[in-house]
Order: sequence, then structure tokens, then C-alpha cells
Amino acid sequence: MKKLEDMTLEELWKLFPISLTPHKPEWKTYFKEEKEFIRSILFDKTIRIEHIGSTAILNIYAKNIVDILIEVKKEHYTETFKTLKSYYTLMNKQRLRSTFNKGYTVHGYAEKVYHIHLRTKEHIDELYFRDFLIEHPAVAAAYEKLKLELAKTYEFNRDGYTNAKTYFIKKYTEFAKELYKGRYT
Repeated sequence: MKKLEDMTLEELWKLFPISLTPHKPEWKTYFKEEKEFIRSILFDKTIRIEHIGSTAILNIYAKNIVDILIEVKKEHYTETFKTLKSYYTLMNKQRLRSTFNKGYTVHGYAEKVYHIHLRTKEHIDELYFRDFLIEHPAVAAAYEKLKLELAKTYEFNRDGYTNAKTYFIKKYTEFAKELYKGRYT
């Protein structure tokens, strides 16, 4: 059996399809458990550790993946990145923005799957989008509808699924950043 790192993108997409499920109360528990683990390995390096993504929004369908945002000061980014890399698998890295995962196996998804988003202050847009969806249920419902439609089209194409949601996410994130100016300062 191939290792994950030896698989093509198409093989990975087949093994880890886009699959949405109704909201699960245990996602909140999974977040709390992983947050405690993250605190134990990062000590006092974090500004905040937040549950983000659709699993943080009550009553909407989501991928069974708990997204966690870790905000750190710029001067702690490199050290935090190195620490996270020893516990999680690096998915992508850009300047002061990295994403890791946990729970992807050669047999498919584990019971608990996480995406860990390491960010600095300039890159915490996910918090604004999350808050906007929580406080605007009609927008959350529209987002859910969009995701359900896209999941059918892009079941085996994670990039296509993500790219097709981008306009919606950016639009409402910009509204939220204006509405919630200063919320995360």
C-alpha cells in the first residue's frame, strides 16, 4: 500500500472525498480536546486558539474535519511552525500562513480529523467569516446550500470545491471585517 506522501493528488482526492454531514455536537468536544493538546505543546506562544470553519457553525452541514486557527505573534511564528510540524502533517505554507492536518490515513479519514491553521494577526480572516455566519443564520444557510451543491460537483476535487466557494467567503469576510472592525485587535 502506498504512503500518503507517495500518492498523486487524484489518488488523495479519491481517498479523501468531499463529504458533508449534518452538524455533530461532538465537533465542539473534539475542538476542546485538540485545543488542550495544542496548548500543552505550544505553552504560552499563542494569542488565541479558535474553532473555525463550518464545524464551528451550529445547524449547517460540514466536512467531518475540525478546523482550528492558532494566532501567534510574528516573532513566535517560526518556532511555533517547527513545533506543529513535529506533531501534524504540513499541508501548505505561505509567508506567515501555514496549514497542517491530523487524521488522514492510508485507509481514509480517521474518526477525528483536524486542519490546523497557523496565522499571524494579518491573516485571521477565518474568525470574521465564522462570526458573521454565526450571527447571520440566513447567510449560513446560503453557504450550506452552496457547499451541498458544490460537494456533488467536486466530490473528488478538493481544489475545485475550495475555489468554487472562494467568492462567497471573500464577499462575506469583507462585510464582516467592516462590521466587526477592531474585534480581534
